[in-house]
Amino acid sequence: MIIRKEYKFYAAHRNEELEDKCRNLHGHRYGIVCYFEVERNGSISTLFGDFDAKVEPLLKEEYDHALLVNVNDPLYETLTDHCKRTGENLRMKRLCRATSVENLAYQLFGEITDLGLRLERLEIRETDTSVCIYTREDWVADNRLFVRDEQSEWSPSRDNR
Repeated sequence: MIIRKEYKFYAAHRNEELEDKCRNLHGHRYGIVCYFEVERNGSISTLFGDFDAKVEPLLKEEYDHALLVNVNDPLYETLTDHCKRTGENLRMKRLCRATSVENLAYQLFGEITDLGLRLERLEIRETDTSVCIYTREDWVADNRLFVRDEQSEWSPSRDNR
């Protein structure tokens, strides 16, 4: 059985890998739709509030009104230097890749799964007309891809080039 829950948060980001308007800092009201897989174990399989009790704190504490930032973006170093110099504590959600909606889906899918919830799919609405639908199969494939990428980045043959 699938339980569908919707959430939202506001965040800023930029995609430094692009050469268009999205390279600039800008913000979105992200809409998140989670499709949780549950098994019936009686007349009630789960309470909707059980999902909220886990997902809402994650989104509020890590994502809402934060800057989604790639730790490899030169802007990240500038921002961390600013925080050290001024003592200001900017809320930054650090990602290891560009802050595209696809990478955000990968990140959120893993974090929600780590909460002990079984996601079947995740939809992320970045704008009124743009939605990324991300499935468990996508997440498994991305985990394999990113492990291969990391292994090739650190392979001895690459270091000797």
